[in-house]
Amino acid sequence: MSDRVLVIGASGMLGQDVCQRFAPHFALVTASRQKGDILLDITDVQAIRRAVASVKPAVVLLCAAYTDVDGCERHPEQAYRVNAYGAGCVASACADAGARLVYISTDYVFNGAKTGGYTEWDVPRPLNVYGASKLAGEQWVREVCPRHWIVRTAWLYGIGGKSFPRTILNAALQGRPLRVVDDQIGSPTFTRDLADVILNLMQGEAPYGTYHAVNSGSASWYDVACEAVRLAQARGMLSDTVRLTPICSTDWLSPARRPACSVLKMERLRWAGIALPRHWKEALREYLERLNF
Repeated sequence: MSDRVLVIGASGMLGQDVCQRFAPHFALVTASRQKGDILLDITDVQAIRRAVASVKPAVVLLCAAYTDVDGCERHPEQAYRVNAYGAGCVASACADAGARLVYISTDYVFNGAKTGGYTEWDVPRPLNVYGASKLAGEQWVREVCPRHWIVRTAWLYGIGGKSFPRTILNAALQGRPLRVVDDQIGSPTFTRDLADVILNLMQGEAPYGTYHAVNSGSASWYDVACEAVRLAQARGMLSDTVRLTPICSTDWLSPARRPACSVLKMERLRWAGIALPRHWKEALREYLERLNF
């Protein structure tokens, strides 16, 4: 494998950890809308073609996306333009240049009606525009670029961006009421661990196709908030007086519907012989240790 990798969306939360993890192993070229080696809009098909043809990467990692779930619901045309058409532009450029593509997708392609967790072979039925637009991106990638890894993940948090645990801790520090949804269950995932999985997929020459990659275990948003507060209190970051109140999804008004249970099972990682990520509580502990809070 050539050692050149193009990371699109390198300035985002996941992109930052991907670049940090990949830097010792590959010659990285970074791209994003606002900073990087290349300034790039993934919906500009000609700019994408020029960038990929110029860099000549062995692999392109598409970390850029419109991930604001409620924003996608309010602006569906923008969601599809970025998450579907943008993915198609990148996939087409990769196919033309002979590059492999890693496309990051989401648990929100599922409707949450299944218990026990979703495998890579379960039929997607998204509830919201975000999930539907990412699913459309998946379909475009499959049709246009045969040499691809689609990696579905969930509930991402990381050091380099806005995330749920950081929001909870900031609210606790400010003494704001902590009312957290407890009837949505998913797979909280640390971006550093997701970056490791992507690296292992590439270095292990895993078969092309669709993979689920999340931290092990499952939790509600309330569970994550409680664990974040507990860990912060143990480290002396918060007082022992912080209290959280569990609420129902119907009590938290938002434009987009969320799946009730979108836990991802990682059957294809297991079959490919790739080590499954650690438990989400262990990952969250490291996140808080690294957080400049």
